[in-house]
Amino acid sequence: MDTLKIVKNDPFLEPYAEALQGRHDYAIRKEKELLGSENQSLSDFASGYLYFGLHKIKRSWYLREWAPNATAIYVLGTFNDWKKDENYRLYPLENGIWEGKFSEKSMQHGDLFKLLIEWNGGFGERIPAWTRRVVQDEVTKIFSAQVWMPEEEFKFKVKKFKPQTTPLLIYECHIGMATEQEKVGTYNEFRENILPRIVADGYNCIQIMAVQEHPYYGSFGYHVSSFFAASSRFGTPEELKQLIDEAHQNGISVIMDIVHSHAVKNEIEGLGRFDGTPYQYFHGGDRREHPAWDSLCFNYNKNEVLHFLLSNCKFWLEEYKFDGFRFDGVTSMLYRNHGLGQNFTNYADYYNMNQDGDALCYLTLANKLIHEINPNAITIAEEMSGLPELVAPFEDGGMGFDYRMAMGLPDFWIKYIKEVKDEDWKAGHIYWEMTNRRLGEKTISYAESHDQALVGDKTIIFRLIDADMYWHMQKGDESLLVNRGIALHKMIRLITATTINGGYLNFMGNEFGHPEWIDFPREGNGWSYKYARRQWSLADNPHYLYHDLGEFDKAMLDLLKSDKKFNETSIEKVWDNEGDQVVAYKRKDLLFVFNFNGQKSFTDYGFLVKKGAYEVVLDTDDRRFGGFGFSDDTVVHLTLPSHLKNKEWLKLYIPSRSALVLRHKE
Repeated sequence: MDTLKIVKNDPFLEPYAEALQGRHDYAIRKEKELLGSENQSLSDFASGYLYFGLHKIKRSWYLREWAPNATAIYVLGTFNDWKKDENYRLYPLENGIWEGKFSEKSMQHGDLFKLLIEWNGGFGERIPAWTRRVVQDEVTKIFSAQVWMPEEEFKFKVKKFKPQTTPLLIYECHIGMATEQEKVGTYNEFRENILPRIVADGYNCIQIMAVQEHPYYGSFGYHVSSFFAASSRFGTPEELKQLIDEAHQNGISVIMDIVHSHAVKNEIEGLGRFDGTPYQYFHGGDRREHPAWDSLCFNYNKNEVLHFLLSNCKFWLEEYKFDGFRFDGVTSMLYRNHGLGQNFTNYADYYNMNQDGDALCYLTLANKLIHEINPNAITIAEEMSGLPELVAPFEDGGMGFDYRMAMGLPDFWIKYIKEVKDEDWKAGHIYWEMTNRRLGEKTISYAESHDQALVGDKTIIFRLIDADMYWHMQKGDESLLVNRGIALHKMIRLITATTINGGYLNFMGNEFGHPEWIDFPREGNGWSYKYARRQWSLADNPHYLYHDLGEFDKAMLDLLKSDKKFNETSIEKVWDNEGDQVVAYKRKDLLFVFNFNGQKSFTDYGFLVKKGAYEVVLDTDDRRFGGFGFSDDTVVHLTLPSHLKNKEWLKLYIPSRSALVLRHKE
């Protein structure tokens, strides 16, 4: 048997070659088992949403669900006064599937309904697992499925879209909190007000959180109840489709934060005890509940569960034209202990009985399916253990993700800002942290995401400036703490973004240093929306430093896009002096120079570089970006002879707490 390429590429994996081969073979066997025929593709198999759920076929309604423990199923709704009615009954087929056929006039677009499922010893009202529309009554707060069959089907103007991924520049966003008003924002408001901002800022990808329906708004969308329903609190399915279509018209790809790692525990709204059993979709026993998330864990060993989740992936790609997914909670899926309290220090920590081989198989098949449907699709794993085969092609023995979230970077920045004095910041160590990754594995780098903005935590800007943000962010009234924070905020982002090997991510508002935290309406804050919104007016006001931080972000992204394959160019360290707190590196014809020293500016600081002229293309200390403008960036810097044959001296003035980017010219 030939050795898997992933093992050939990494000799440290040789002791685990048998385990890796076993995983690879298991995925192949499982795919054959699911398909049952050589004539069927994985995409054909993952079409459950075309069969299950509510469909109108010719002049009849068909409703199908999988409920193997049920003894009877009825449809209750506005069309029969929510009463048990023999005319609205489902009948058993085979393999636990139930089907009801109803006349065209038995229900209409907009009707509300639920299932009444009976089982030996009990019964319960349930929202259909495959429903595509769920709404909440504003008065009673009760959730119901809704018949959704508008007269006119939405027609996408962009039929096929190819994402720009060199580099991938992701704007992570939440539709509901994207408005400045203290309320829940809508798909339309986002499309009209925020999408133009994203276009103007220069991002080429939107990552939307909280799309799948979830009962509790404050869960940030991570406690999903209805996996095929786009959250109605933000608007209609057509309005979400219009948002995606318009993003595509502007050259922006749209990926979805998909949650297949767990599900909400709710029984009436979600999948918990759907047919009366605790183990229909989920594990039974002590593996059923997630010990940290107050949620239920899918049983990836069940073919019906694989069918449900794989069909879910295809549904969002086909029905809404999403360009891919950021898979949430991958570490929790991969390990039986969910990775909780575990340090992954060597390869032996990955290849043992703690691993959930069924979850690994599901994710492998999901990636294979997604790229079978759309070869240009984007898949990103939110994974912190560092599993070696995560971002490697399936044919090489990997799981097939395109990118891994570089989750260690925001953790590093938090720790550094909290625990290390300014005078002890090591520029070379920062550079090493930014570039320390597995060879050939593409990552999404970021200084902070939504995680660092949640209540109980602090964004980078808040850690740097704290209470002075309330009083001294107006230009001309800055405090020393504000000046320090503004300078470091730009430098942190610049070194994070310019060392990428895959993509860069920013959570909405953080690019301009949005003040305060995110706190969704809850009983503890009087159900207030004050902190579940974004204050765009701060970025729009030229009298505030927020505006200047926003301008810097635009300039930084312009720089990243100045080379169409920026993330694929090699990174070479040019200089590192821990005493001076200076580090420099180059990518192609760009030279990046950082002075993290808070006390010293340097005159005629020399770097050995390629002979020629160097012009400044970005300066964090530029007045446009809230800096002091100490350098004359119109000066073209010429190199001077050195003792080396192929290198010359480039002498620069580097102000304290600033970074320069220069472009080489022959």
